[in-house]
Amino acid sequence: MKEFDPGEAPSSIVSITDRVKQLPLGAAVSSVHFLGDRAFFVGAEESVAIATADGEITRTERHFGAILCAASDGKRIVTGGDDGKLIAIDAKGETSTIATDAKRRWIDNVALHGDGTVAWSAGKTAFVQGAKGEPKTFEVPSTVGGLAFAPKGLRLAIAHYNGVTLWFPNMAASPEFLEWAGSHLAVMFSPDNKFLVTAMHEPAMHGWRLADNRHMRMSGYPGRVRSMSWSAGGKGLATSGADTVIVWPFTSKDGPMGKEPAMLAPMPARVAVVACHPKNDVMAVGYADGTVLMVRLEDGAEILVRRNTGAAVSALGWNAKGTLLAFGTEDGDAGILEM
Repeated sequence: MKEFDPGEAPSSIVSITDRVKQLPLGAAVSSVHFLGDRAFFVGAEESVAIATADGEITRTERHFGAILCAASDGKRIVTGGDDGKLIAIDAKGETSTIATDAKRRWIDNVALHGDGTVAWSAGKTAFVQGAKGEPKTFEVPSTVGGLAFAPKGLRLAIAHYNGVTLWFPNMAASPEFLEWAGSHLAVMFSPDNKFLVTAMHEPAMHGWRLADNRHMRMSGYPGRVRSMSWSAGGKGLATSGADTVIVWPFTSKDGPMGKEPAMLAPMPARVAVVACHPKNDVMAVGYADGTVLMVRLEDGAEILVRRNTGAAVSALGWNAKGTLLAFGTEDGDAGILEM
């Protein structure tokens, strides 16, 4: 990818803004996750707001300070905070403390495995704890930038400066190191377990084909990539960081190597958050000017969900069935759309 050509903006698109249930939360939202059909809006500070599709809101206090990270496996949400605590919340809204850092360091990354194992990081140390037993630890050369479990087996990717370490917590084998110069932050495995990609501190992404560790450079972004989402079936990786959604193709054994990405949904504002539909080739897109769109991946057809009012969109999420879409913003506005 050499440069972006956003083309001409459409003169009008279909609007369903009147179908959105408005949820004025009054506090900045950092992420949103569904447990069943209830949306859990994780705040930037202390609390989580739980909302139904009918607009009923309850709140639960979780941390004494900022909430720095959150992850969900569809059964629970786990958050880490600057109070050194790792806290789980279940579908009933009940909370439990998983761990408290002995040195009260910030818990700044968390990842969940399908078997109930949880991983988190504090500084240079990554922790893994199964449903039973004591946590295991692994130290990397610099501050952990991101964590992700592989979809198969118990393998944890730990992003840090100059690369990613692949750690097998239940094996005596030495960790594998994937090297690439620069600061690596968010990290994700492809759903088929064949590729690993990171969003870097500079405006670029990097990837590896895990069969042979071949590099995949994904550059040309005007800004940092802060949001990534795999399309249904892992055919494409939608990313933020530009005034269009950049979708990298992963339909062949070579992934995006030698291929140009699709550039969809151009707007006169930076893409802030992307969230692909769990079953269909559709994605939700949130922009820095507050706009929310639904976009069809095949042809880029757009539907307006929220107009460009207020602050940047900071969170997007679908329920598992793909029948509910929730969004939240930096100034505490939020909404739920029922399909």
